[in-house]
Order: sequence, then C-alpha cells, then structure tokens
Amino acid sequence: MEKQIKEPLCIIRDIYRLINDFESELQSGCGVGLNEGMLLCSLSKMEKCTSGQIAELLGLTSSNASKVIISAEKKGLVERIVGKEDKRQMLFMLTPKGRKCIETIKCNPQSIIQLIDRIKEI
Repeated sequence: MEKQIKEPLCIIRDIYRLINDFESELQSGCGVGLNEGMLLCSLSKMEKCTSGQIAELLGLTSSNASKVIISAEKKGLVERIVGKEDKRQMLFMLTPKGRKCIETIKCNPQSIIQLIDRIKEI
C-alpha cells in the first residue's frame, strides 16, 4: 500500500498538535509550559544567563522571554540576581525547586522520545 502524501501545511498542523499535546502533559505533570521547560533546560546547562541570552536561547523576543522568566520566578523555579561586575545587570539562575523540576523532566525522557517518534511518522 502506498503512503498518502500530505500537504505541507497539514504536516505542520499535525506536528503542532503533537507538540501542543506534549505541552499539556508537561503542564499537568510538572506544572510548567513548554517555554518554561526550555528555560529550565537552558539554565541547567549555563548556570547563569541574562534575559537577552535567554531570549536568544529560547528563540523568543525579549518581551516574550521576560514573560516566561517572570512566570518561572513566580513558581519559584528561577531566581534573579544582581551581576557582580555590573550592578545594573540582572542574571537568572535555577532555584533548588527549578533544579528538581528539570531533573524530573530529564529523568522521564520517554514522553519526549515518543513525541519525536510520532513526528517522524508524519
């Protein structure tokens, strides 16, 4: 049987739905959205980042990155510290709660692997 070729826009729709479903699972399991999860992942690798670095890492505008940071701060996952060399600079780092959250996500990679496999099937 021949595999039916989908229109590119339909493929994007299907991928978007899978990612949206994944984000819903992430929200219900860990209490974070996809952007917050990506923020935690980025901070776990870099230790401290400026908001500009975070925006670049997440592929967000400065305004949207700020919203993600504030949301993570309110949840106690990220903390804001003043730069040592430049007191005007704000740096962000994971709190112990944020580290625990990202470890929970990392320790259960099965859902991410399943998502990637499902995307490959499209």
